[in-house]
Amino acid sequence: MLSPSRPFVLIDRDGTLNVEVNYLSRPDDLALIPGAGPALARLQAAGYGVVVVTNQSGLARGYFTPADLEAVHARLGELLAAHGVRLDAIEVCPHGPDDDCDCRKPRPGMVLRAAARLGFDPGAAIVIGDKPADIGLGRAVGARTILVRTGYGAETEAAGIAHPDAPDAIVDDLPAAIELILAGGPTPEPRR
Repeated sequence: MLSPSRPFVLIDRDGTLNVEVNYLSRPDDLALIPGAGPALARLQAAGYGVVVVTNQSGLARGYFTPADLEAVHARLGELLAAHGVRLDAIEVCPHGPDDDCDCRKPRPGMVLRAAARLGFDPGAAIVIGDKPADIGLGRAVGARTILVRTGYGAETEAAGIAHPDAPDAIVDDLPAAIELILAGGPTPEPRR
């Protein structure tokens, strides 16, 4: 049964939660977006669940191994724990862009798996990311969406995302997105 009392935020990893590194495969190369740890701590203190949803085609391409990815995620957990943050889940799509899977963003598979396991309504969630695929994921599950300008976000904003695929809000970074959420936003854009 879905729990309406605990809202969830679904966050892209590379370029949104951590500094963009093409095909991140080494824990030592992982750095959080400045202010992300304290902002996530405030979000969790306000009662929100947090799930990371990340496409990792580097696995399918052979750029890194599952053990490499596990080590990166262990490091991510350590960096967040230093701020008192514990992710509810990390959902990974290991497939390449040409693979026929249901989980590669913007397809909803990762979110649907997390929602089934954690008992939340995807349509009541908020998706934060830096690429059109992140916004598309939010649209696919009926969630509100926030585009951040970190990672590829500034390029995404400059290129424009046509309605009805436009994000509900555009902010500078993850801390700004969390401040918007804690202030009661974003307000969903009317669908046309």
